[in-house]
Amino acid sequence: MKVHEYQARQLLRDAGVAVPPGEMVESVEAARSEAKRIFDGGAGLAVVKAQVHAGGRGKAGFVKLVKSPDDAVDAAEFMLSNRMKSPQTPPEGLEVGRLLVAEAVDIAKEFYLAILVDRQRRTNTLIASAEGGVEIEKTAEERPEAILTMPTDPRLGLQAHQAREIAFRLGFEGKAVGQAIDLMLRLDRLFRASDASLAEINPLVLTPPSDGFPDGRVMAVDAKFSFDDNALFRQKAIAALFDPAEENPLEMKARDFGLNYIALEGDIGCLVNGAGLAMATMDIIKLHGGEPANFLDVGGSATEEAVAEAFRIILADDKVKGVLVNIFGGIMQCDVIARAIVSAAKSVGFTVPLTVRLEGTNVEEARRILAEARAEIPTMHPAGDLADAARNICEAVAAGRSA
Repeated sequence: MKVHEYQARQLLRDAGVAVPPGEMVESVEAARSEAKRIFDGGAGLAVVKAQVHAGGRGKAGFVKLVKSPDDAVDAAEFMLSNRMKSPQTPPEGLEVGRLLVAEAVDIAKEFYLAILVDRQRRTNTLIASAEGGVEIEKTAEERPEAILTMPTDPRLGLQAHQAREIAFRLGFEGKAVGQAIDLMLRLDRLFRASDASLAEINPLVLTPPSDGFPDGRVMAVDAKFSFDDNALFRQKAIAALFDPAEENPLEMKARDFGLNYIALEGDIGCLVNGAGLAMATMDIIKLHGGEPANFLDVGGSATEEAVAEAFRIILADDKVKGVLVNIFGGIMQCDVIARAIVSAAKSVGFTVPLTVRLEGTNVEEARRILAEARAEIPTMHPAGDLADAARNICEAVAAGRSA
């Protein structure tokens, strides 16, 4: 589960991490009011940021520095009335319904700091770089030596001596070293206490020297958090931060029925049981020149109702021009899938090609059910094996595309 930047900032603030003041707003007038409060407090600059679960906001024009409340109004009007498009959004972009209006910070130096679950090491790992900013991925690709990593103890977390080593290697000096150490330790405690899978501060900044902070102040300017879905039952406060507006409606619907669904960009819907089989199915579709429209895993214990709903979800995607069902019956019985296909045909209707490959538990009964329903499902084609199924659906969709 992801949260918005304004929510991540609040989590950091509650953990004692220095974060610039700011508030989330949902209207142009609220943006004006918050900007006025910031400027009346003596700030010379404020920033208006779109709150969406995607990166690339700055280059897309959805992060703007403003010098007055009127500038904040202009920025808010633009962001709330346009869809944000970046390399990390769908082609149609994302609708913006929330903004963060915050005090801008003078920056002397930018850094990158994150903690994530390192599955290879089977522990949490702190990642840092003295080359923070919007393109940390490019830094990691072109200059991997600029990325520092520090595995942490699974029980004790990040230790002070480890944070001190990272702070010195990042180039912090004077009292800023202590600030950086404290921030890293607080971030690690928050990460472990909240069952996070990713906690990222980019940029972590050092401000210019001031009377209160002669060596500069270490602050988190932008933050991103992701949390383990499997731990949300014990993280009620975190779960309450979930924003359904940022999720694909079909994915949300699938979740309600215990289905694993991810929308993709192709035109061949996939209904399978098991994540490994789903990956193999998508691979073989690609091998035969097709493009999968989704990843939909009904698992091993889905009911007939849930499987019928899976078909409704697949067919609700206008991009889908054909459906491939690939079931290897183990716990999931093939006759359940067959009855669900017939049920979906009656309630939803199949107007696109449907290729069905079934093997395993109760497969003969499943084939009998489908054979008796052929008149109700004229677009259905039973396949002997996966290669035949993939070839058939790809040819059918290609023929429909050229017709």
